Amino acid sequence: MSRDIRYRSPADAFAATAARLPDAPFLIAPASAGLPYAPDGFRIKYGNFKTDVDRLRAEYAAAGYGRGARVALLLENRPVFFLHWLALNALGVSIVPINPDVRAEELSFQLELSQADLLVATSDRIHVTRDAALGRARLIDTDSRIPACESDVTGQDPSFESECALLFTSGSTGKPKGCMLSNRYFLQVADWYLAQGGVAALRPDREINLTPLPMFHMNALGCSAVGMMVLGGAVVPLDRFHANRWWQCVADSGATVVHCLGVIPAILLQLSVTEVERQHSVRFAFAPGVDVRHRATFEERYRIPIVEAWAMTETGGAAATTTAREPAGFGARCVGRPSDGMEYRLVDDQGADVAPGKPGELLVRAKGDAPRAGFFSGYLKDEEATEAAWDGGWFHTGDLVYADEDGLMYFFDRKKTIVRRSGENIGVLEVESALYMDARIGGCAVTPVPDDIRGEEVFAFIVPNTKVDDDDALATSIVKVCAERLAYHKVPGYVAIVDELPLSSTRKLARGEIKTLAAAAVASNRAIDMRALKAKLRHS
Repeated sequence: MSRDIRYRSPADAFAATAARLPDAPFLIAPASAGLPYAPDGFRIKYGNFKTDVDRLRAEYAAAGYGRGARVALLLENRPVFFLHWLALNALGVSIVPINPDVRAEELSFQLELSQADLLVATSDRIHVTRDAALGRARLIDTDSRIPACESDVTGQDPSFESECALLFTSGSTGKPKGCMLSNRYFLQVADWYLAQGGVAALRPDREINLTPLPMFHMNALGCSAVGMMVLGGAVVPLDRFHANRWWQCVADSGATVVHCLGVIPAILLQLSVTEVERQHSVRFAFAPGVDVRHRATFEERYRIPIVEAWAMTETGGAAATTTAREPAGFGARCVGRPSDGMEYRLVDDQGADVAPGKPGELLVRAKGDAPRAGFFSGYLKDEEATEAAWDGGWFHTGDLVYADEDGLMYFFDRKKTIVRRSGENIGVLEVESALYMDARIGGCAVTPVPDDIRGEEVFAFIVPNTKVDDDDALATSIVKVCAERLAYHKVPGYVAIVDELPLSSTRKLARGEIKTLAAAAVASNRAIDMRALKAKLRHS
């Protein structure tokens, strides 16, 4: 870490800033953000929000919530999310932020795994829970009285190492894994983010951080939210990315920092030139995964340098890289240099260190006597997967990376079978599991294919159980059924109906060959393009 962390929890950091800067803005949204729940926008001061947090904290405390309890929050990026999170965090309660695009089956799984005592939803999002099995969780909206906690509570205050949030991430199994993340984890993410320096140097009490990224990701929750609480800055928490109002919102909010994913600069560069696109106060964009073809054009047109970075939900700020201190023009897929407190190795399949310039799997740990310090606390109810990830005392990232002679690191590819679409990590086995629930499918294989806008798209090879007369009609029907089980971004954007799947000598799916065949099918227009249908299903 760059300095000693002086708080026990994000709630402590927020309270300290609220006491020091009660009239400073904490949450901002201009009218041009077009938020359906706040058409006039909002500007909420630290001191006023602290009063509301204390009131809600007292209500949760009276209902018996504390360390040992979990509360699921279906509250999007709204101010009410921060209200409940900080009130609960001040009592030592862990939150389970829920993706508002979640399907009933996914929500049921997350609530069952987390054993959440409570699910808090906005009144206009209650319908998302309609067909889900809530398990032990009681469902309330934000206007309801808080029911009594039924978990075994050990105290009503946070500790540095206690669980702050449970975030879900794709893994090597058919279902997402629940990453247990401590207060230390989030404070250390903020510490790393604030210490990047270079073009990403941040000024105390002056920054306004605009993010369209969801609070169920560590980027928004750790860097933007906790980072600004520690720094004394403000957060502009958008509902999602809207290209047609992005620059007006950036200008009107006074944002000094914007967070993006690689897909966002690509989309913004397609817009017509306008006056407002230069009327901003942004000093840098924190945008991991930007295609090198777009980076220089974006920086020149909008006069905003892009900072690349690498981290994982599991690693947080304990093992992360950044290009913030690198000269402009760094190479394609460069993710910068490792943080000061991070040790790493790049190894081949036999575990031997690779030579400079050669890609190897990135293994990471914290320097010193506590190699797991600041990392995730483990996968919930999956100690075997946790220990496998830490095999040999190093966390195995599953990412292939190479380093040049100067120590700069470059992302090469993923060892794991993950589709990274618009910044979302999608486990192919989860999609395959959903597809296999369709009785018409005898076999399937899901793989990523390149996408100019979203980085990667989901591709599915389908082997039907019976003879097919109309491939397009079958593909359309399968995608519609799949969309009933998975969030829209996980649904295949391309489908190919085939007679058989490539298998290895051990009769396992030949993932490498499948990926190559899928890319070739898209390039030669032999795949059935489901992207337009997928976009429609997003709003259904």
